Amino acid sequence: MKESAVKKIAVLTSGGDSPGMNAALRAVVRTANYYDIECYGVREGYNGLINNDFLKMGARSVKNIINQGGTILKSARSAEFRTKEGRQKAYDNCVKLGIDGLVCIGGDGTFTGAKIFSEEFGIRVIGIPGTIDNDIFGTDNTIGYDTALNTAMDAIDKIRDTATSHNRVFFVEVMGRDAGFIALNSGLAAGALDILIPEKKDSVDELFVKFRNAEKTGKSSSIVVVAEGEKLANVYDLAEKTKQTFPDYDIRVAILGHMQRGGSPSCADRVLASRLGYGAVTGLMEGQTNVMAGMRSNDLTYTPIEEAIKKHNEINKDLLLISEILAI
Repeated sequence: MKESAVKKIAVLTSGGDSPGMNAALRAVVRTANYYDIECYGVREGYNGLINNDFLKMGARSVKNIINQGGTILKSARSAEFRTKEGRQKAYDNCVKLGIDGLVCIGGDGTFTGAKIFSEEFGIRVIGIPGTIDNDIFGTDNTIGYDTALNTAMDAIDKIRDTATSHNRVFFVEVMGRDAGFIALNSGLAAGALDILIPEKKDSVDELFVKFRNAEKTGKSSSIVVVAEGEKLANVYDLAEKTKQTFPDYDIRVAILGHMQRGGSPSCADRVLASRLGYGAVTGLMEGQTNVMAGMRSNDLTYTPIEEAIKKHNEINKDLLLISEILAI
């Protein structure tokens, strides 16, 4: 590789945590170390840039973290970084340390901050998509999505045991913000009767038809997976409406919540994080800036951050059809 465009970089994790962030951090630090680039970790996201909370990191600084959930650098949302004055403080601290490249691990809020920071002050930035929602354009999967998906599936499997034992109907809410990737894939994998996601127009009447059809085929228990961003109604209202129409149903609601954001990352997430951490550093070395490192069709790619945050990955319509066919 020709002479690097950066000599000293910093890495931070921002926004909601996701399993695999530590694996990405490890890859950034060790890749920088391999290429003789000084690397600093920034504690608590953009707040750390503002508060001058930098930690010099070497290969041993990231030992035994590839299997850990969360982020050892901590994460936070920074109101002050949204102001020009806050970003000026952050830049001044980068100048004092000689930081000429920044790796930002997070979601679209993290990338928006990185883009503005780079455009205002000219510092090179590359984003790494770390979010369980899988809603970032420019990568087939985001870091943490596979782990969250398996956590949700495992939880729904356990809920099904109770549903079957007591002939109950469970409405299970999963995370994903405004995206239905976790709901669709975990619902399909766990054999849900219906899957309600914001990307398709759902109706209560259609849901009730599925319940009636299930009764005809002899189903005595059912699982309905609901994405937290579902526009039809929240999970409690859906359960209440169902109870009014089917008073004999024994209905329960389960909200999986933040358990989906924690836990040891899956093999897929560890490998993805390692590849993207490496790609972020080598991208900075090549002079890339204001882009996000992602994986598409198993190849490392760079997508302009503006494109990554404005566009969204699309739900696979074939999976919607398959989930309906297999739920009978």
